[in-house]
Amino acid sequence: MKNEYRYRHQPVMLAEVLQYLNLKKGSTIVDCTLGGAGHAAKIAEKIIPGGWLVGLDADNAAINAARNVLAPFGQHIQISLVQSGFDKLDDVLMELGTGLVDGFLYDLGISSYHAETPERGFSYNQDGPLDMRFDTRQELTAEMVVNKYSEDELARIIKQYGEEKFARRIAKFIVERRKIKPIKTTKELVEIIKDAIPASERRKGHHPAKKTFQALRIEVNKELERIEKSLDQAIRWLKPGGRIVVISYQSLEDRLVKSKFQDWSKSCICPPKSPVCVCGRKPIAKLITKKPLKPKKEEVELNPRSRSATLRAIERV
Repeated sequence: MKNEYRYRHQPVMLAEVLQYLNLKKGSTIVDCTLGGAGHAAKIAEKIIPGGWLVGLDADNAAINAARNVLAPFGQHIQISLVQSGFDKLDDVLMELGTGLVDGFLYDLGISSYHAETPERGFSYNQDGPLDMRFDTRQELTAEMVVNKYSEDELARIIKQYGEEKFARRIAKFIVERRKIKPIKTTKELVEIIKDAIPASERRKGHHPAKKTFQALRIEVNKELERIEKSLDQAIRWLKPGGRIVVISYQSLEDRLVKSKFQDWSKSCICPPKSPVCVCGRKPIAKLITKKPLKPKKEEVELNPRSRSATLRAIERV
């Protein structure tokens, strides 16, 4: 019960999500990142009567919390909640038999629940086991990455996924420390990272462990690969006129989404000097948000977590 309560957080950019999904009565909507059903509950209100809400989340705690929140809507719409990563869209929608879908929502990144639950191992501000799995059924954990990956692999991950300029130095310190004993907790890892980063840099801006923890989380959950795979599946299931709305919170996610959306909206890809089009390419979608949307000042003041949010939307043609 405690975890279910903590899973109910303020949905980010809710008004924009509802607007850009273009919801109608009877729509079939897939919330690919269900969480505590903050967005899903409001979506359910908009597709009554006769709609179908499908909710996916890799975390069973989210499914249990959302089930309670969405129970009152069960008399008016069909609700299907599935513990699954969103990269398994094809399997989930085929098994459910939804047919084509009117809209997909992705609210990417880490939830407030994960950040505030020490035993899940996502937080660099609280001590807990080095876990970081969204789906606790999977084998790979942050502890395994930290203690088993080579120094080169660690440096690459921290640099690529964390965009951390001290990636090589952090990786070296991790490898040296684990020779003494395995690194088991978030507190131990934070201290190693602090030791690796020069004191002058530690006093600047964000927490010194923020980028490394982000990198480990992305690696453990294979987040970027799964986002790309899921989006490619979602566009195939989308009805003409249907929409995909994505909220991202860091530059790697947003660049991936931006690139995918731009690719889908391109027509001719012939060389610029070609006198006539020979590729015959037609766009499969059109951009609804020409520029990414950011949360309003009032929302950021009420919900600081929304500060880094970026929303993009696209429509199937």
